[in-house]
Amino acid sequence: MGFFNKLFGKKEKESLDEGLEKTKDTFFSKMTKAIAGKSTVDEEVLDNLEEALVTADVGIETTVAIIDRIEQRVARDKYLNTSELNRILQEEIKEMLVGGSSYDFTSDFPHKPYVILVVGVNGVGKTTTIGKLAYNFKQAGKSVLLGAADTFRAAAVDQLTIWSERTGVPIVKQAMGSDPAAVAFDTVQSAVSRGTDVVLIDTAGRLHNKAHLMDELSKIKRSVQKFIPNAPHEVLLVLDGSTGQNALEQARHFTAATDVTALAITKLDGTAKGGVVLAIANQFKIPVKFIGVGEKMEDLLIFDKHEFVDSLFSLKD
Repeated sequence: MGFFNKLFGKKEKESLDEGLEKTKDTFFSKMTKAIAGKSTVDEEVLDNLEEALVTADVGIETTVAIIDRIEQRVARDKYLNTSELNRILQEEIKEMLVGGSSYDFTSDFPHKPYVILVVGVNGVGKTTTIGKLAYNFKQAGKSVLLGAADTFRAAAVDQLTIWSERTGVPIVKQAMGSDPAAVAFDTVQSAVSRGTDVVLIDTAGRLHNKAHLMDELSKIKRSVQKFIPNAPHEVLLVLDGSTGQNALEQARHFTAATDVTALAITKLDGTAKGGVVLAIANQFKIPVKFIGVGEKMEDLLIFDKHEFVDSLFSLKD
């Protein structure tokens, strides 16, 4: 197995392999075509490899960076055969991915309560990701409190309430249309009084203009800091991997508006655009912390760049 920590085993590795199946199939069919009949890596191979990377939604900027690195190695080594291309490509992709995976859900938090502000537009799986995080933290023995601060959409509060019931985790909520900052305030106040380990606060999922988004998130932060001066301790941006380059645009919007510290990329199981994980990590230099590869509560995996690349390049038996 290698790189997954003690909470992850064969089942989780299989989930990752299956989740990346569509991306892998598309990428490898293109890559096989790229090197067909070739003994060395030449301009034609690199052009075809570039097409394969773009098709997997690695993105132009990141693709060009990868091709440039491979060209440098070809120039340096003078002779590079196509059988080495897989290994070199894996090395270059791992190099571009930010962070590792020493983290696990049982890790001690540096602060208590540890406040995670979860941001992202409607439809990316934000509320579902919060529910899955709550489940995993609880399974790891942590006490969890949810805060339903997406008060502009009734379905968001209802959906988070369902996850609260499914996971057996308490929730703080107010009526639809309430001030999100007030909900966040009540949530952290309750967490402090309960001695809660981790707080997960859902925020409004509207992709409004940067000024409004920044103002809203700033208000929530100020409310939280009335009780916990250095909170939120993490701002987790949730992105839908199946939207490919649109996820990159959302990342640009949110990173411009707030200090995003980690990423969760969802819905990788239903798409051939899994390369967007690399594009996002490379362009924004923000660690991908979680990936979603299915609907079940167990289908939110801690991201490990070694296992991700291994799954992306592993061939079917």
